[in-house]
Amino acid sequence: MRDIVFTRRSGWIPNVIREDGELKLMLGAGADANHEPRTFTFPVEEAHLAVIQEDLARHLLLWSAVLPLCDAAGTRGSLDENAAVALLDPILLSAPGDVDALFRRIPWDRGRLVAHGADIGLLERGQVCAALRTATETSDGKRAQEHHAERRRAERGIVLGPLDAAILRYTGQYVHGATLPRRTPDAVDTALLPEVMRVIGTAEQACAGMRIGLDPRRGKRATDKRDWERMTASVDAAVRRAHPGLTDDAVRTVSFLMCSEASERARSMPLEGDEEAAGVGGSGRKTALSFTDDKGVEKKWRQGGPRTATAEFWEFVGERSAGDNEVFTIEDEEMGEGIQLHFYADSIARVTTVRQGAGGADPEYRVEYALVDGIGGYRKLVSTFARGGCAALDQQGSWMSDVADFERARRRRDGK
Repeated sequence: MRDIVFTRRSGWIPNVIREDGELKLMLGAGADANHEPRTFTFPVEEAHLAVIQEDLARHLLLWSAVLPLCDAAGTRGSLDENAAVALLDPILLSAPGDVDALFRRIPWDRGRLVAHGADIGLLERGQVCAALRTATETSDGKRAQEHHAERRRAERGIVLGPLDAAILRYTGQYVHGATLPRRTPDAVDTALLPEVMRVIGTAEQACAGMRIGLDPRRGKRATDKRDWERMTASVDAAVRRAHPGLTDDAVRTVSFLMCSEASERARSMPLEGDEEAAGVGGSGRKTALSFTDDKGVEKKWRQGGPRTATAEFWEFVGERSAGDNEVFTIEDEEMGEGIQLHFYADSIARVTTVRQGAGGADPEYRVEYALVDGIGGYRKLVSTFARGGCAALDQQGSWMSDVADFERARRRRDGK
């Protein structure tokens, strides 16, 4: 039988219950192996209950000190009740100076106290009792998150100025630097917003006309890493030059915003539009092509359909490419020619039928190899082949028929 003896308006602050005639503190903390919240209890006395009821600050301090014990229990372990009970008298019944001294020796959850209104400056100086004079029952999780983010920056030696902080708030990355940035002008102090917009304007001008293309080798929504790096470098250089006082965090979030927006534009663009933007449109004279991957899956394309050959091929790559599936072939069976793309080696082979087999003999093929410069190089080669076949590839790179020569060239490029 379990009855609630005392609870506060905020349901997360530990309750005091009576279970089988015994007073206990009950709190939720952590999660089990199925990600369900865990509940812990340990015994308390009437004297402890009296303080918990009357003194919010002591109640919160006890909670903060018990939470690390709950974390230590993990997803399935038991709470160390002896350690929890041992905290009761020192936190609830001792003088403020003794409580402060205790908190200098034990682990405790700082964020919990910050969320409930603790004075951060006093916490930093080790005056936990005085810091909790401003405590509230209601919790402000955002305040705790921002404080945690500030402590992480301090550990890296980063001190934000007002404009730095405003830029991070504008992009929504003040708390979580790994989240996708977005434009949130309402989060910025109106006095600083014009300065923030000048920085953003500098970045927009620096990457005007630049784009980040898709890279189907890495999936249907993946974008070109090289394009991303080029845009980042351009924006970073321009922003640092025009606004030299900004911290690395502020500069980084601005370039991240520009690149993220460019990537989203690329993802929302039809593949045909992506080719057009890259300057490689049209299916040319090829009327029928066969696409295959390294797993033997095949897809046919014929002229007259709703999409270009190159769009169909790159969609096929985006759907099929994987760590164990990095070789793709485009073949024109009627013309007896094709190209094979080796994504794992940034190389390509073109295969041309020199002589058809007769009387049961195998056909004779000419195979030539070339190095490829990233996804942009692949796009150009595929488009050129779709427009004019293997002959049109003569001007696209240096082709080598000797495998050993090609392998040496590849190793030189890769620095091996």
